[in-house]
Amino acid sequence: MYAVIRRYSDVPQLIRELQSKHEDAGKVMADVPGFVAYYAIRDGVQLATVTICQDRESAEETSRRAAKWVSDNATAQRVRSPDVIGGEVFLQVPE
Repeated sequence: MYAVIRRYSDVPQLIRELQSKHEDAGKVMADVPGFVAYYAIRDGVQLATVTICQDRESAEETSRRAAKWVSDNATAQRVRSPDVIGGEVFLQVPE
């Protein structure tokens, strides 16, 4: 498996858009072959998302789709590109 974590700073509008359009955002990810799971975590106006896929190519596609979704939906606020880390999942608890 492969995971991607995206961290956005000072994005209250993006958080509101994601909450109100969560089904739409979820479908964007879920339609990617190899998609496993997507999580959004908020801490005030900070946002982190975690995407789990079966392979790197699927994870990279979810990143492209996430960027487009943000561009299309968070129009009331300028959203800087997130800090991104991705890599192979080598430990899972529980298995």
